Amino acid sequence: MTVEDTVRTVVADHRDQRGALLPVLHALQAELGCVPKEAIPVLADEFNLSRADVHGVVTFYHDFRREPAGGTTVRICRAEACQALGSDALVGYAREAGLALGETTPDGSVTVEQVFCLGNCALGPAVEVDGRLYGRVDTARLGSILKGTVAC
Repeated sequence: MTVEDTVRTVVADHRDQRGALLPVLHALQAELGCVPKEAIPVLADEFNLSRADVHGVVTFYHDFRREPAGGTTVRICRAEACQALGSDALVGYAREAGLALGETTPDGSVTVEQVFCLGNCALGPAVEVDGRLYGRVDTARLGSILKGTVAC
């Protein structure tokens, strides 16, 4: 099935829903792993919007990806509470390990993202890995998380 076919099928599933663009974008990302650029004109056509309007929504919300994420997604909190407790050191550690924020490793195994609040301020700095939240993360613990050695 092509991207266009997938987009039109997902839109059809949400056609009767008021304000369906966001639910459609979430459904597309769940289906395709991202909202690819070739989906933008099809969405614009389906919703009678400009391409710029659709692109603006996709790029405004940080949860929408334009490229598929790696096998593991690591989100480092960069909000004020976590910054005060050392999240900048975690970002530095990730960069030194070759994991730039917003990028996926060449082998597709890990995507590292920044997020501005995971709601775990009392236990900062916080990191989320594939939906699992970790608190009081230091560089040693982040290294264990990245190497997959943290017990779930």
